[in-house]
Order: sequence, then structure tokens, then C-alpha cells
Amino acid sequence: MSTRNLAIGASIVAALLVGALAYRAGAAPAADPVRPADEHAAHAAAELAVPAALAMTLPQDPGLPPGAEGANARIASSPRHGEWAMVKVGADSIRVWVVYPERSDKAPVVLVVHEIFGLSNWVRAVADQLAADGFIAIAPDLLTMKNPPLAADGEVDATAARTLIREITSPDVNRWLSGVADWGMKLPAALPKYGIVGYCWGGSTSFAHAVAAPGLGASVVYYGSSPATESLSAVRAPVLGLYGGADARVNATIPPADSAMKRLGRTYEPHIFEGAGHGFLRQQDGQNGANMAATRQAWPLTVQWFRKYLEG
Repeated sequence: MSTRNLAIGASIVAALLVGALAYRAGAAPAADPVRPADEHAAHAAAELAVPAALAMTLPQDPGLPPGAEGANARIASSPRHGEWAMVKVGADSIRVWVVYPERSDKAPVVLVVHEIFGLSNWVRAVADQLAADGFIAIAPDLLTMKNPPLAADGEVDATAARTLIREITSPDVNRWLSGVADWGMKLPAALPKYGIVGYCWGGSTSFAHAVAAPGLGASVVYYGSSPATESLSAVRAPVLGLYGGADARVNATIPPADSAMKRLGRTYEPHIFEGAGHGFLRQQDGQNGANMAATRQAWPLTVQWFRKYLEG
């Protein structure tokens, strides 16, 4: 481990310890700049703890997004500008996390669609990696209109999210995504091009958005089910699919989509990574190394796809 990584690790651990002591002394946690502070008052915060494996997550490959264990450290140490915003889409409001790349020219926009667990710190950390790779990354909270409760750690309560996400409809989701994309492409630093990437439920959503949004520039699907084949004639954007080999439920939907997309003359490029499980990008330490091997292959493919179709 380099001296620089040790120094970074020490500073982050120190910051977390200071935060923990402040909390125990009665200091209130920082309020979300979009959610009103009183929404947080109803949720008891857990005592902060420094994970024992934190130092092990710090020297990760800087060209990859972190796994779930490294998400908080990535957000805390990122040199890139990230901010919350509220986007009006018709009569609705969608809360988004935006991360800007460090570049002198304008950048394309990539929407980052969360899993069934709602907008987590891990998804925000993935957005940070996309910004590191040169894109304006926007992670919309598609449960904003449901106002889900927060868990003790300040993130969306996963159990509540799984219930609430079943109550939102595909037409609303695609309308919100299109509205957030329009907002993003009007940012002063943005190009008028956008792509989408999603994970699990968000992966299925990113493929479905390719059906619903003719203006979409590129879609990347991480271990999400394919849409019904009869709907695929509406797809215009090129679709990249990234799947774990040990994910038979999702992978059963790949051959019908592949055949239909070929027959229609559409671009669909599926990759199946041997031994990797569902959710391999989040659980990089799983499947006896297969998840990390899949991550190391899948992420460069993701970046290349967006660069080819959004910047080429």
C-alpha cells in the first residue's frame, strides 16, 4: 500500500471517529439539503462505527466503482463535485444526486438507476465513478414521490423500498427518467446526449427505458430482465447487457431478447460472466472471486459503450 493511500485512509478513519464522538456528544447529523430536516427527526440514527475492513477497501482499483463495503469511503474521499437537486417533472418532483466530471469541455449525461432497495450510498458511489470516467452522472431517487422512511444509518429503509417500488408504474418511471434526462442535458456543462445504466430492478428499468425513450443514446443493463419481445421493435438505442453466470432467472430472458433484437436489426450485446452472481458489482467479494472478475470485465465495457455512443 502506498504512503498516499495510507494517508488518505488515516484521514478518513479520523474523520469517521470524530463524527462518531460528535454524535455521542449529542451533535445532530447533517440535514439532507433536499429532504426537510424534520423528516430525519422521526428516525433514530445508529451509533457511528468505523468498519474494521475500511482500510482494506481504500486501495481498490481507482478505475472501478467500489463494492458496497467501500461506498461511504468513496463518497467521503471523492475530489469531484456532487450535489443534491430537486427536478420538476410535470406536477411531480424527483430528488437526484448529481456528480460532475473534472474536464474542460462539455460532457454527456448518464442516468444511474438504483436497485429495488432505493437510492443507496452505493449507487451514489457508482455515480461518482462514472463522473471519474468523464460523464455527468445523475442518480434519480425514483421513490421520491413515495417519501420512503429512512433506516437508522440514514439511507432509505430497504424493506420499505421493496414494498413501495412495486407501487410505482412503468409509465411514471419512464416519464420521470425522461424529465430528469432533459433537465440534465440543459445543465451548462452538459452535452445534449444521455445514456442510462441500472442494476437489478434498475437494470430491467434501463432496458425498458430503451423501449420507451426514442431519444436515448445508449443503455447498459446490469443483471436485469429483458422486456417482452413484442415491445423491442421500439428500441432505437444500442443496449449492452452484463450478467452473472449464476443468475438463471434473469439469464433466461436473454436469448429471446437477443433473437428479437437481431431480427429487428437492433444493437444488443450481452455478456455473461462465468461464476458471477446476481448483483456482482455491489457484492464484489462474493462467489469466490468470480464477482470481482466480472466487475473487472464489465466496468470497462460500460465506459467504452458510453464513450462510443455518447461521445463518438
